[in-house]
Amino acid sequence: MDEKWLVGVDIGGTTIKMAFISQDGEILSNWEIDTDKRERGIHIPTDIARSIDLKLNELSQNKSRLAGIGIGAPGPVNGNDGSIEVAVNLGWENFPLQAILERETSLPVVVDNDANIAALGEMWKGAGQEAKNLICVTLGTGVGGGIIVNGEIVHGVNGAGGEIGHITSVPKVGSPCNCGKVGCLETVASATGIVRLATEELAAADHSSRLRDFFEKNLTAKQVFDAANNGDDIAVRVIHQVAYHLGLALANLANGLNPEKIVIGGGVSKAGDTLLEPLKEEFAQFTFPRVAQGVEIVTATLGNNAGVIGGAWLAKEGLTNKSKE
Repeated sequence: MDEKWLVGVDIGGTTIKMAFISQDGEILSNWEIDTDKRERGIHIPTDIARSIDLKLNELSQNKSRLAGIGIGAPGPVNGNDGSIEVAVNLGWENFPLQAILERETSLPVVVDNDANIAALGEMWKGAGQEAKNLICVTLGTGVGGGIIVNGEIVHGVNGAGGEIGHITSVPKVGSPCNCGKVGCLETVASATGIVRLATEELAAADHSSRLRDFFEKNLTAKQVFDAANNGDDIAVRVIHQVAYHLGLALANLANGLNPEKIVIGGGVSKAGDTLLEPLKEEFAQFTFPRVAQGVEIVTATLGNNAGVIGGAWLAKEGLTNKSKE
């Protein structure tokens, strides 16, 4: 009998990434569709189900070839029923994603947070491979995270475990965060935060900087990193601020968790050693020595495929656990 395929799904605000994946984690076919946010996102599960059917037809395969679906969505997930408690970008509130998708596909569905499934993907087939204790942080427009202990995602008491981006980094005097607090790590270590820090530095200083060419236009985090690579004083100062806050937050997490690996992903991670080297230096000075000896800080390797591969892992483990019950 042919091996059943796993379905990994990663819901984003612009696109929904999907893949058929083998039991060993090999991507057999992957594709994406637009995220339809009309009418508070009610059409999203139906779109996913229809797209899976179309892809099966394209590959001349029957629905019986699929074992189940693992899906990641933004926002806290109710672990009891697979509903999304709130996903502002999609218009969801207490949205019964698992129930609707199971009805639409006639397949078992397991749901988790999108940052969590990215962490699972990196653990299974990416930079965290073979590490069962790891921290994954994604630096993009915001800062996401997933914490894995003994091979399992830490969800916490009500699904909010792993909110690394909302560790307070600049108490009381920091910038407002979308979560309602001030001074969250997200406000200083995301692409958005990097641009804000650079803008503040440019406004406060009067000496020359390559970044001034972009100041009146559309300054980006990549431009800040490129300028830092060329020795621009303001850009270097900004990157050191980012490394300081990120290193301190990750060191405090590591001191409590004693992980084997810390995986840095997201668009900002493409800066490579320009960020990684100062980050490692800051991390080392705040970390308990024995914890520092046991951990390796690495860049994520799966890119946009982390979510779908993690979703497949989620489906595989969820079905295995169900069979044991």
